[in-house]
Amino acid sequence: MFLSFLQLLAISSLVAAAPSRRANHVVHERRSVEPRNWMKSRRVDPYKVLPLRIGLAQQNLEQLEELLMTISHPDSPSFGQHWSPERVAEHFAPSEDTISTVKDWLTTEGFRGDRIRVSPSKGWIDVNATVSEIEALLSAEYHVYTHPSGHEQISCESYSLPDHIREHVELIKPTVHFKHRIPDGPALHKRDNTTKLGAPSKFKFNGPKTNGTVVAASTPFPISTCDQFIVPDCLRELYEIDYKPKVPEKNSYGIVEFTPQAYLGNDLDIFFGLFSHDQEHKRPDLVSIDGGVVQTTFQDFDLNAESDLDLEYAMTLVNPTKIKLLQTGDLVEGAGFDNWLDAVDKSFCTFDGGDVPGQDGIYPDPAPGGFNHPESCGIIKPPHVVSISYGQDEDEVPVAYAKRQCHEYGKLGMMGSTVLYASGDFGVAGFGGFCPNDIQFNPDFPASCPFVTAVGATQITPGKTVQDPEVACETVIISGGGFSNIFPMPEYQEHAVKKYLHDNPPPYTAAQYSNSGKVRAFPDLSANGANYVVALDGQLELVFGTSASAPVVGSIITLINDARLAHHKGPLGFINPLVFYQDKFSDLFNDITSGSNPGCGTNGFTTAVGWDPVTGVGTPNLSKLLKAWVDL
Repeated sequence: MFLSFLQLLAISSLVAAAPSRRANHVVHERRSVEPRNWMKSRRVDPYKVLPLRIGLAQQNLEQLEELLMTISHPDSPSFGQHWSPERVAEHFAPSEDTISTVKDWLTTEGFRGDRIRVSPSKGWIDVNATVSEIEALLSAEYHVYTHPSGHEQISCESYSLPDHIREHVELIKPTVHFKHRIPDGPALHKRDNTTKLGAPSKFKFNGPKTNGTVVAASTPFPISTCDQFIVPDCLRELYEIDYKPKVPEKNSYGIVEFTPQAYLGNDLDIFFGLFSHDQEHKRPDLVSIDGGVVQTTFQDFDLNAESDLDLEYAMTLVNPTKIKLLQTGDLVEGAGFDNWLDAVDKSFCTFDGGDVPGQDGIYPDPAPGGFNHPESCGIIKPPHVVSISYGQDEDEVPVAYAKRQCHEYGKLGMMGSTVLYASGDFGVAGFGGFCPNDIQFNPDFPASCPFVTAVGATQITPGKTVQDPEVACETVIISGGGFSNIFPMPEYQEHAVKKYLHDNPPPYTAAQYSNSGKVRAFPDLSANGANYVVALDGQLELVFGTSASAPVVGSIITLINDARLAHHKGPLGFINPLVFYQDKFSDLFNDITSGSNPGCGTNGFTTAVGWDPVTGVGTPNLSKLLKAWVDL
């Protein structure tokens, strides 16, 4: 009888400990898709302590697009009047009411005041709590997920908040955020086509591709062979790049790379020896973010191609303007997109490694050899142009996380930065051709954010010349593009996108893509992405990808900024309203009207006159852009 009573008591206590949705709780975040190749194996120890981080709702975010348009639209009297970082931080900081409301809620739930901390930026509230406390607080269940490799991680499928609290909270972590791939380390530097080392190390690396062609160093590269070999002179002819920087010391161009992705100095010198002699032995200015290092211990295509490609072409095209290499993440943990954003905007940064587990690097990193220092917050002024050739599938990104990050890109635009992201290399499909449910198109993030400039890829048709129209890239890679499943359509692209949908209605259902006609469409513009000659691991190879297109467009914008600075004007900042401003600027781009971006068992979308979801508005013409955009 006594043993039965204890057993009954134990069972009743377990039932009482199991979280259940409270009457006034509403689901705040739910994971959109279950992680592939991970199994839910067991509940988390209820006494395990987790660092709970509550991201507070920011003020005035509903004004962000309007404010950005007043600064970025060519007809606005406030065009180019960018805000200071301090003004941006103050305008969007969470209100005192939000801070006090969330703190009062935690106190009511039994958390003492000395356990609750507010970050210096006022953007986050931090409280260390046991799993049982968090489950009760959020009406959530935390499980351990196991990968066939033996790796484990903690996550919950959803969590809920009291209805009166939801408006004060953007996201909470750790909760639904999930690292969809197993962690890699330098010892795992040999990879296949589905698991790649590199960064952001928290998700798949969608970097440049190769067809395995090695090019002899003695090969001549006349303009007549640009359909086979893209070299800097080909790009100069294609996009009329004939401008020598006048005030390079006033300009700034940042290239983001994620450790262990790294350039090799010898590769740069081989390339410069062929195409830019006065830059031999020149190197980019290294900005080490969260322990970022240009490692040379491990070398192969997947580790060196991205950085070599980006730097060889960007440095050559904007010479003598110095490139800032924003090398992000240590060798042990790596990094994600939030990490480089922390470095250029202190107000975005949190404390004690407050980035999102499963998506970003969490610093200090106490692991042996890790960057065991505070995260790099506001260590560099935002460059005038930043090019990032990395991305991840939108379906793997928690919605609240994506929106929070996207807002940050809008803020950088308000501060005068042009942020460029490659649009992806698998057409309408996700990384490696993955399509949810086998039919759903899988947009690329952050390219799908309306506050970045997404760059697609074109190519010269074999047998054609630089004087002939380019086509959408479908050689080795396929230009990524389509319609977001997260973000609404921004005002600046409404006319162009609605015209495309009216004139070229896609033959697909809502089960395949977001066909409401009211969502963000991408890419915004394009540049060549095929047959780049790159010095790589001591030899010349052909490289393909929107990874090539993004830094080329970044170089063109950097040259325009130089001309504006020489005329005592500011940088362009957010350029999308200019790109889509058809009345004045439609002839500044080379329209691409041939090709498509197949994927998910379909032909994808087709190119068309004007904007299309394959190549955007087309490729830039620098000589025309200089005349139009320098005068603004």
